[in-house]
Amino acid sequence: MKIVSTSKAPQAIGPYSQAVIANGMVFTSGQIALNAEGELVSDDIKEQTRQVLTNLSHILEAAGSGLDKVIKTTIFLSDMDDFKVVNGIYEEFFKEHKPARSTIAVKTLPLNVKIEIDCIALV
Repeated sequence: MKIVSTSKAPQAIGPYSQAVIANGMVFTSGQIALNAEGELVSDDIKEQTRQVLTNLSHILEAAGSGLDKVIKTTIFLSDMDDFKVVNGIYEEFFKEHKPARSTIAVKTLPLNVKIEIDCIALV
């Protein structure tokens, strides 16, 4: 098992790692719309989604993986009315390669963001 950390994505805001590599796979922690400096990028769902997916990309890169190797994502939304907008941004990052995915509505997310995404990828 190997812990993954990169300064290109926000550091964990709790007692967890950005990602862990085990058995040829990388498991990311849920990413929210914080930039590398730990600041919330915007209240806009489009900008939040882009930042979350950018964070995941940087973490996967640090693990020797990439978005093209993602096999599963889980999206947590504080408002399912944002589903269509999130799909549009998500498709910008996953064009040809479409991993398995779940989307779950939740009451609230850390720092009251609108979206959180985690993923599992091959290394």
